[in-house]
Amino acid sequence: MTKILTIGLHPSTIDYTGHPGLDAATLTARIERGDAAVRAAGFDAVSCLVGTDPDEAEKAVRERLSEGPFEVAMIGGGVRMAPERTLLFERLINVLAATNPGIRFCFNTSPETTIDALRRWV
Repeated sequence: MTKILTIGLHPSTIDYTGHPGLDAATLTARIERGDAAVRAAGFDAVSCLVGTDPDEAEKAVRERLSEGPFEVAMIGGGVRMAPERTLLFERLINVLAATNPGIRFCFNTSPETTIDALRRWV
């Protein structure tokens, strides 16, 4: 079975002022539903929620990597899509590529599309 690492922003680290109708509790519930769908589909996935500090995020990912090896990494839209998180995204991509040669990447646009992103590559 393909082992997957899913990486996303921890809901407590997000500034919700630009996201009307969204808060940490709502996003947490959406992430939990997405994770449940991944498990129900039979994927062997390990979740890693990170903060916005690149050093701390890299440390958290490195700790999760001890549960590998991982064949696929799914990196969430919250990490990738905001220009101010470019360094965070680059750091995560580079640590994953360096520690897991040949790892494949997939990307969601929301917690609800995680399952679709995984199905494209697994």
